[in-house]
Amino acid sequence: MALLPEARMVLDASGTWKLFVLTGYEPREWPVHGFNRAEPVPTVPERVAALAALGYAARDGAEWKWDATPAPRRRLFAKIPVRPVAPRPDGAHVGVAS
Repeated sequence: MALLPEARMVLDASGTWKLFVLTGYEPREWPVHGFNRAEPVPTVPERVAALAALGYAARDGAEWKWDATPAPRRRLFAKIPVRPVAPRPDGAHVGVAS
């Protein structure tokens, strides 16, 4: 099992890239950032900026890794372990959805 929080970037049902942070809470509470495009794949600097906007940063020494869901419907996704860097206005140390 992955250490949480973990950021993942996937092609969502609309066919555009979305970055979200798995926090251990309900999925509807996960911070999320939409890139609003299918191509090109968001660059590492764009992903870093999206994470920062959500109040997160990569854990020290962590790098983005590509993975895929199991067959038969394989879906490619990128993931990286993250840490909170800014509290929400309510004081919780999780990102803010955008």
